[in-house]
Amino acid sequence: MTDPAATAELDAVTRRFGKGGTPALDNVTLQIRPGRMSGLVGPDGAGKTTLIRLLAGLLDPDAGAVTVFGHRATATDRARIGYMPQRFGLYEDLTVIENLRLYAELRGLPDSARAGRFAELLRFTDLTRFQGRFAGKLSGGMKQKLGLACALVETPDLLLLDEPGVGVDPVSRRELWAMVQQLTGEGIAVLWSTAYLDEAEKCDEVFLLNEGRLIHAGPPAELTREVTGRTFRLLAEGRGRRRLLTRMMDRDDIRDATIQGASLRLLTAAGAAPPDDTQAVPPRFEDAFVDRLGGGPKGTSALAESYRTIPDTGVAAIEAKGLTKRFGDFTAARDIGFTIPRGEIFGLLGPNGAGKSTTFKMLCGLLTPTEGQGHVAGHDLRHARAAARQSLGYMAQKFSLYGDLSVRQNLNFFAGAYGLTGAARRARIAQLTEVFHLGPYLRQNAGGLPLGFRQRLSLACAVMHEPPVLFLDEPTSGVDPIVRREFWSHINGLVQKGVTVLVTTHFMEEAEYCDRILVIYRAEQIALGTPDELKADAAAHTGRADPTLEDAFIALIEAHDAEAEAAA
Repeated sequence: MTDPAATAELDAVTRRFGKGGTPALDNVTLQIRPGRMSGLVGPDGAGKTTLIRLLAGLLDPDAGAVTVFGHRATATDRARIGYMPQRFGLYEDLTVIENLRLYAELRGLPDSARAGRFAELLRFTDLTRFQGRFAGKLSGGMKQKLGLACALVETPDLLLLDEPGVGVDPVSRRELWAMVQQLTGEGIAVLWSTAYLDEAEKCDEVFLLNEGRLIHAGPPAELTREVTGRTFRLLAEGRGRRRLLTRMMDRDDIRDATIQGASLRLLTAAGAAPPDDTQAVPPRFEDAFVDRLGGGPKGTSALAESYRTIPDTGVAAIEAKGLTKRFGDFTAARDIGFTIPRGEIFGLLGPNGAGKSTTFKMLCGLLTPTEGQGHVAGHDLRHARAAARQSLGYMAQKFSLYGDLSVRQNLNFFAGAYGLTGAARRARIAQLTEVFHLGPYLRQNAGGLPLGFRQRLSLACAVMHEPPVLFLDEPTSGVDPIVRREFWSHINGLVQKGVTVLVTTHFMEEAEYCDRILVIYRAEQIALGTPDELKADAAAHTGRADPTLEDAFIALIEAHDAEAEAAA
């Protein structure tokens, strides 16, 4: 029955793909109301994108009814819906202003209204000075803002955002949040799908999907209350935090465990006493999410157990000396220097366009430095690039797989590229197929895999030759917390075998796993330290007690901007 107060509604909706297949959505009923921020969360493959496409009118339900503005959507109604798909829905070979013109044409915005609306949207998203730049040349944060502007070309009554924060830095995510919150204040109904549960925690209400079913609908605090009194901090400094994490994850009385700097964050089973030496901490929505989905994965990594031990040669695993990269008159990275010993996780953090990806690509041999030197596993990247590449494994969701090849073909290709032949090649592929549960997907093209399995395949290809060094470029972007924990259980196990990891990430909870972090901003390194050291600096400068790593990251950026402004 239609709720007259709802902007959009699903009533007992079921949607399948393929005859007799498992439903992507199974008997889902929910309402989205005006002036409210509704969060949509769930593990990979839960049905979030399907639900949004149904509301956008791109799909029809197999059963049940989808209504917007009180009735089944018409072509006229769809003009009142703003839709921002995953990866922004932009045309990268068009400029910012050309993308806006195209969307205005598609939405039927009158010519007389365009100039004023474009100027308003460019001011709103702070893109006025970039309107002549090609969309493909924008940073991730700018693409995100342009995607939102295109969705708002004509002011919608319903705004659908499909994981808008994926692949962008915390500063840009906060800016987007503030923009969208302003829209809800104007009465627009917003549905925000996200893999970042700190975003969901700030929503007015949240819908939690799992295997196509709606398992929670209501304010996020309702779900969070389910784990009240069950969240704790355990100091791990000096006790081998990775080994301690593995032990905690393998305990039956612990539902979830993650690293937070020199501490562990624990979620106990209902009714279980906390381990000794723990301190109670407030519960978070993410704790409740993981609990509802059956708890986090176990801590023992089958990948790490089968991996060779990397010998300690006394030589730094990764070294950067004065790395500089210029593209014409533009300097993307300037005088970057650090040393990473064997068996350390080292994080490169920075806003979109800051220079961290350029630094990363110079060190893994994808870019030649303009100045400076880089070494990987003792090999000089200028004079022994091939040897250096054989000593590292590279993982990035965007670039490290061949989407038109099957899972089996990708595994075979990378095995050959890394010099594996014959029985050794067949045995390694079989081993990794079992470790990452890829058996049912061997014939499927990599590009069509669910995101979590694409991540597993990418990691399998990166470690095919058991390299001593791993380069991970935003390795878990967009995946849910359960898959993220599974990924880091493998990485923690590998580091205990002596593998060295260089990782870039925009997700600060993930950066907590790093031993040290280098923050790069405006092509220069502005901070280096452990996660706890960066948080302590933020506490000293902001006066905020117990800041998060995201708080520390943003404080560093703001302080650097303030110093630059004062010096100008």
